[in-house]
Amino acid sequence: MSDMVNHPPHYNQGGIECITYLKDNLGEGFTYYLEGNVKKYLHRWRYKTTDGSPSVEDLKKAQWYLNALIENQESLQR
Repeated sequence: MSDMVNHPPHYNQGGIECITYLKDNLGEGFTYYLEGNVKKYLHRWRYKTTDGSPSVEDLKKAQWYLNALIENQESLQR
């Protein structure tokens, strides 16, 4: 089964995962990209429902991007 939070299959085309491509191309702007995605998923999780319940998947995506942001910032401080 596909992991739609950590490695969605539609984000891995052409032999490189989208997040890796963005990190390589955005440079310092990558931090803002990660922060923006945390905010996006936190904003919309209540409104994207499954069977009438808020989307836990969007909360997990926000958590994934927050973890990536933390790792990115820690790597810059080393």
